[in-house]
Amino acid sequence: MGKGDIKSKRGKINNGSYGVRRPRKVEGITTAEIAEARVIKAATAAKTEKVKTAAPKKEAAPKAEKAPAAKKAVKAKA
Repeated sequence: MGKGDIKSKRGKINNGSYGVRRPRKVEGITTAEIAEARVIKAATAAKTEKVKTAAPKKEAAPKAEKAPAAKKAVKAKA
């Protein structure tokens, strides 16, 4: 682990790139705000993941109509 390792902080500094090991410093934003934004992002990601994995809703099958002729026949006999 050293200057040649792009996954380490020292390697990112040597390479001139940013990432998880060497996040950029943003002026005007506190660490509390950054942490809050991460929590919100994780919560919304979890919600969208639940929506994607939910089974599609099945439509109700149309109910079969009862035969009205059978009812009339019963009433006629009585």
